Amino acid sequence: MSSLTATQFIFYIPLIHKTKMKDILKFGQATFNIDVPYKLIESGESSGEKPLIIYLHGFNQNIKQFQKLVAPMLKLNAYHLFIQGPYPIYDRSRKKKVEDWGRSWYLYDGEQEQFVKSLESASAFLQDVIEEILKQLSTSRVAIFGYSMGGYLAGYFALSRPKLVDELIVIGARIKTEMFEDRNESYDALKVLALHGARDKSVKSEPQQKSCEQLSEWGTEVTFKTVNSAHKLDEIYLEEALKWMESLGYVYG
Repeated sequence: MSSLTATQFIFYIPLIHKTKMKDILKFGQATFNIDVPYKLIESGESSGEKPLIIYLHGFNQNIKQFQKLVAPMLKLNAYHLFIQGPYPIYDRSRKKKVEDWGRSWYLYDGEQEQFVKSLESASAFLQDVIEEILKQLSTSRVAIFGYSMGGYLAGYFALSRPKLVDELIVIGARIKTEMFEDRNESYDALKVLALHGARDKSVKSEPQQKSCEQLSEWGTEVTFKTVNSAHKLDEIYLEEALKWMESLGYVYG
């Protein structure tokens, strides 16, 4: 099953100012929509309530690639929702069709204000898709599985919208707890698994471990584990994720 939804891009026209050559007469902004694919898969028994697991891919990946990478997860008796990042990444080789290009979840230039703004925009987009899907399903719980860039977004989404998420799995990323220090949300119902590669040279494990310690202080049930892997999403991450989910009552279909 696949559907399309839309997100908005905003472009800014410079501030009104005068130059020796010409005047800029108007300042404003305009939007346009772009279709973003998602895919919902059901595995296991087709009757009764079952979990919904949401998958957020890494930078320059897409849902087609990510579904193959996390294939063992589809053995669980659950609904599996794959959502694609809204920002296309141009294929410089010019060998791929647009639908095969990699995608990005947010815009990041090193500035925290821009980072938060983009995370929030992406999270609002996710929320729209997820809530529409939930209207059509009979679900028992909701888990979000995020890898690398998708892990950063998954962490932000779960902490900004804790009522929508029961379990959070973050692999090769960091949960940005500092963005929520002044919030009054309760996280004691949230369960978190944070997996990090001991040989990960892209994202250091120490900051993620500190974030997990902060979550624990906020009442969250957190499991932080380092595995013998690098940043690449390989089988050991999936094995650990499945083992953790089984301990919480997830079953195979």
